[in-house]
Formats: sequence, structure tokens, C-alpha cells
Amino acid sequence: MTAPSSAREALIAEALGEMAALLERLEAVAPALEASRLAVVGAGNSLADQVDAYERRMAVLTENAKAQALKHIARRTEELARESAQAQIRAMEEAARMLFRTEVGPALHRVAIPMQHLANLAHRGAHPWQTWLTHAATAGVASGVTWALAAWWWAR
Repeated sequence: MTAPSSAREALIAEALGEMAALLERLEAVAPALEASRLAVVGAGNSLADQVDAYERRMAVLTENAKAQALKHIARRTEELARESAQAQIRAMEEAARMLFRTEVGPALHRVAIPMQHLANLAHRGAHPWQTWLTHAATAGVASGVTWALAAWWWAR
């Protein structure tokens, strides 16, 4: 019975030795794990700081993009309003031309013809003696020529 007990003791002694080596290794890993944990915590803090800085930069970029978009929208709206106003002005001018062509022009023409006729009558009526003077001058010249012919015939 002593032999199995000594083998058992040998195995236990060997297991204890391996256990001691394992504990030494675990004790050696603990500072490395702590260093890794600290590195991970530091990296997390650094990443959080970077995320904060990134968020601030993104906020600035977003505000800048909003401002640029608003400026662009305002500029395009102003251009479109100006173009629309010009189009309305052109349409109103064309409508006015069409109105004058179809409505006012014929009415003015109907009024202008009698007015022209009245103006002609007034012009002729302004100097009614001119036509009579022309007739009197013709009669006087004809009478003078007749007297001259008659005198010539008598004198012969």
C-alpha cells in the first residue's frame, strides 16, 4: 500500500507544482490585464473626446450647410420672383396691345373718321372767301381779255 500512496503523493506534489506555476502565470497576467484594462479605458475616454470633437465639427458643418442652403434658396426665390414679374409684365403688355388692337383701335378709327371729316370742313370753312376770290379773279381776267379783244376789233 505504500507504493500507491507515494505515487499519489508524487502526483499531488506534481499537481501542486503545476498549480503554483499556474498561479505564478495568473499573477503575471493580472498586471498585463490591468494595463490592458487601463489602455481600453484610456482609449474609450480618448474616443469619447474624439466623438465630442467630431460632433462639434459636424454641428458647425451642418450649420454652415444650412446657411448655404438658405442663401441658395433665397437667391433662387428672388430670381424666380423677378422672372415671374417680368413674365407678368410681358403678358400684361401683350394683353394691352391686343385690347387696343381689337377694342380701342376700331373705336378710335370710328371716331377719327368723322373728326377728320369735320376737320376738313372746318379747314375749308375757315377761309370761305378763297374759293370766291378764285372765281372773281377768273371772271376779272376773262373780262379784261374780252375788253382787250373788243378794243382791238374796234380799233381796226
